[in-house]
Amino acid sequence: MTSRSRAAAVVTGALLILSGVVHLGVFLAGDTPWAGPVSWRKPVTFGFSFGLTLITVAWVVGYLVMSPRVRAWLLGVLTADCVLEVAGITVQAWRGLPSHFNTEDPLSRTVAMSLAFGGAVLIVVLTWFAVFALRGRLRAPSDLRLALRAGWALLMLTLLSGIAMIVRGTVLFRTESPDAAYRTAGFLKPVHGVTVHALLVLPLLAVLLRHLGHPEPRRRRAVALATAAYVLAVAASLWPSIR
Repeated sequence: MTSRSRAAAVVTGALLILSGVVHLGVFLAGDTPWAGPVSWRKPVTFGFSFGLTLITVAWVVGYLVMSPRVRAWLLGVLTADCVLEVAGITVQAWRGLPSHFNTEDPLSRTVAMSLAFGGAVLIVVLTWFAVFALRGRLRAPSDLRLALRAGWALLMLTLLSGIAMIVRGTVLFRTESPDAAYRTAGFLKPVHGVTVHALLVLPLLAVLLRHLGHPEPRRRRAVALATAAYVLAVAASLWPSIR
């Protein structure tokens, strides 16, 4: 069951990345601006990011010591949720309407509610996996264990920054104006962008160094240095938002 759920997650992730590629082509062929609440940027970046994250999680959860049935169930929920998130963003892009905070018509309200629900599910599932990684056992050498735990911890920062942006945007949308929400809700995008794929980069570094024949102590030092570099990058990306 676990192998089937992981295979389904990888295939789905590849299709989401393909969706991002297709919409990048649509953007390049048109004259719609890249930035702004209504653009092709969102289906491109969401397709790439959700697809790559889903493939990454399908890979790294294999190192978690947990019930195969629970792992398969959580991975199946995550797979469906990633499709829901990217589909909602994509539908609104083709309609030429904002996807977040937009409740002006019935379909937009449905999309906004589905994105909010999907975001909550995403947080629960990824946090569940992260708890197992940070507090449980991992079938991996010490360098890869460090990479996995650091990657999951940084992914939690991704989720926290996403929550903060959604909360701020929702408050501004209701208390000030849609323009204020769309203009300033993304104040933590740099942090979000820096941390979102650490769960891929750090374990991949450990695996590549192992295949290159480096001994485990050297691999562990390299992963520790890469983790420290990530922490510094997070601090640098956070500074413009809090100063």
